[in-house]
Amino acid sequence: MTKEELQLLKVQFGENLQKIRESKKLSLLKLSYNCDLDESNISKIEHGKKNITLATIVELARGLEVPPKRLLDF
Repeated sequence: MTKEELQLLKVQFGENLQKIRESKKLSLLKLSYNCDLDESNISKIEHGKKNITLATIVELARGLEVPPKRLLDF
């Protein structure tokens, strides 16, 4: 996988995360409380600026009350 392909995946994941968060009417701050992740890190993830682990995906899914698979459906 090239750097460009990886960057595209991060951006697509972030856009999907933001779409789900906004559909649930959650602010970044509220999601950060729900999933015990820093608000600024969630923002970086949504903008494709941060590479994340499987554990972070699971934590975000828990905070959004969705299955982790939904975060990867983009």
